[in-house]
Amino acid sequence: MGEDIRLAAVVALAQGMAAAHGSREAWRAAAAGACRALGGSFAALSVWERELGRLRVLVNVGERAAGEEEFPEGEAYPVHQFPEITEFLHERWAGGGEPNAWVETAEGPAAGGRPGYVHQRVAALRRRGRGSCVVAPIVLNGRAWGELYVARPTGAPVFGREDADFATVLAAVVAAGIAQAERLEEARRLAFTDALTGLANRRAVDVRLDEAVDRHKRDGVVVSLVVCDLNGLKRVNDTRGHAVGDRLLERFGSVLSLCGAMLPGALAARLGGDEFCLLAVGPSADDVVGAADELCRRAGELELGEGVACGVASTEDPIGPVRSARRLFRLADAAQYRAKAERAERPVVAGRAGPDDPVVRLADAAPSGRTAERRTFRGRQP
Repeated sequence: MGEDIRLAAVVALAQGMAAAHGSREAWRAAAAGACRALGGSFAALSVWERELGRLRVLVNVGERAAGEEEFPEGEAYPVHQFPEITEFLHERWAGGGEPNAWVETAEGPAAGGRPGYVHQRVAALRRRGRGSCVVAPIVLNGRAWGELYVARPTGAPVFGREDADFATVLAAVVAAGIAQAERLEEARRLAFTDALTGLANRRAVDVRLDEAVDRHKRDGVVVSLVVCDLNGLKRVNDTRGHAVGDRLLERFGSVLSLCGAMLPGALAARLGGDEFCLLAVGPSADDVVGAADELCRRAGELELGEGVACGVASTEDPIGPVRSARRLFRLADAAQYRAKAERAERPVVAGRAGPDDPVVRLADAAPSGRTAERRTFRGRQP
């Protein structure tokens, strides 16, 4: 392969990984790009899970053999079957060398490996109808992260030393792409996570709620929202200090997460201050109300706290058409403020007080903005 062709292949690999959205796409782009660059028929990317002592396959691309899935759930191999990742490579590094790629063939010993060293991959190559493979370690921050594996079928030209050297270069490009993808994923995670509680934040709720309401309008899926206000936080902050108040918020966040787990796929979030919510897509309204009821019970048992005011709105209840995320949020918000005004120990559910439900009426009549709703309900307090 000419230098210009190889340079173009390296650029294409880097660009493919840079354009990927999320880790899975980055893994696929890495394996597919390396497969094309090396003229292979199959490629895989694996990660070394040190704590479990195994190589776990992240993605398989190209001509997959029977049982090989693109994104396998449980394809992993004990690392003792592939000792070079923990022994052979480390010996090279200790001697001042770099973690270079090497070649395995179906005929026997590994090219460039220890004399007489026969790898487990040899049997795997024969079993899957492959004639040779090149294996390149992926190194991040000076440590083995995993490996890139590219194979050719029986009858195709066997990989040589030049291919192994090129695979080493490709693995370095893949390592840089993986590092970038992990940084971006972490940035996205932080952008949608509340720093104090570890729950989702308001931004995450807005995105998921918009998507959920679109699904409701398109497919009729049930969408429910629980909005709650933790009682007593201001008193704790004023009398015990904000550090104690933060611990109360963290404890309630844990309770919210636990109750959210009762609803498959529910999103537990802190909206800000002492306000939290659960977003459920799919479960019935009664199931959501049951989880909210359990949330109220558990919140009432929290040390230092004074319970929680909880409001629920679900598209399965008689609340009228829900054409926007904003309307569902206002309904749940209005139910929560009614619970606050009445010092209710159980959730207030929009639409369940009859045809002239005061929560629905208020949510639909109130001017935009939460202050108007808060003022209306507080004005009704005895």
